[in-house]
This record gives sequence, structure tokens and C-alpha cells, in this order.
Amino acid sequence: MRSDRQEEILSLIERYPIGTQDELRKYLKDEGYDVTQATLSRDIRKLGLTKAVNEAGKSVYRLPSGNAVTYEAGLWDRYIRVLREGTISMDEAGNLLVIKTVSGMAMAVAAALDAMNLPEIIGSIAGDDTVMCAVKTPKACKVVHDKIKNVL
Repeated sequence: MRSDRQEEILSLIERYPIGTQDELRKYLKDEGYDVTQATLSRDIRKLGLTKAVNEAGKSVYRLPSGNAVTYEAGLWDRYIRVLREGTISMDEAGNLLVIKTVSGMAMAVAAALDAMNLPEIIGSIAGDDTVMCAVKTPKACKVVHDKIKNVL
């Protein structure tokens, strides 16, 4: 029974942008699996699921891949909190995304962006209150800007 449920979890996260355990529990219930939060947490841990930002800028469950950052419990939420609390404004300049931050928060915001693994970002440089992200193209810069805004 356990392996069937875990296979269903994998199938669900491939089909739907599931971002929370509560969402996942509802999908599982629709498929006939009524599980507790504790059981679901164990399944997520056993399957090695991670969180990543999808194309729409939503944090969703994913299978770990070679390029994915794996998160300890609560670490993903901390990155999002750093972005929300540290970011003041963003502006595009060609293929550069310039992010103004609270004084002293630029390095933390840059680390949070790196953890998001956005494929459009080539790299970032942080000062005291500014992060400059080099993005592949000006069009991709707009995409990154929108993804970050969705997280904020």
C-alpha cells in the first residue's frame, strides 16, 4: 500500500503544480488515499522531494535532479522570507535585473535567488544594498522579474 501511495504522489506532482502538503493531501484524497500530515511528511522525505520555482514563479514540489538544490525542512521558506523582507524594488536594464534591498541584505537576497535555480539567470553580484543579476536575454529578464514578483 505504501509504494502505491508514493507512486501516486510522484504522479500527482508531475501533473499538477502542488506547493503545499495540504494541496497534496487533497489531491491524494481525490485519488482514494486518506493520509495524515505525518504520513505525508514521511513520504515526502522518503521520496526526496524538494521545492523549486516553476515557470509561473510558484514554489512547487519536484523530484530532486542534478541541478536542483535540496532543502532541509523550512529552508525554502527562509529563502522566500529573505526575498520578501529584503527586497525593496526591482528594475530591468537590458539583460540585467537590478534589485534594491534593505541595507546589508543584498548578499542574502542573492543567495536566495541562487537557490531558486532560475535557468534564465547566468549569475548575480551583490553589494550592500544592490543585487545585479545577469540574465541571458532582455526578454528573459522580464520573465525573471515576473517570477520574482510572483514570489514576493
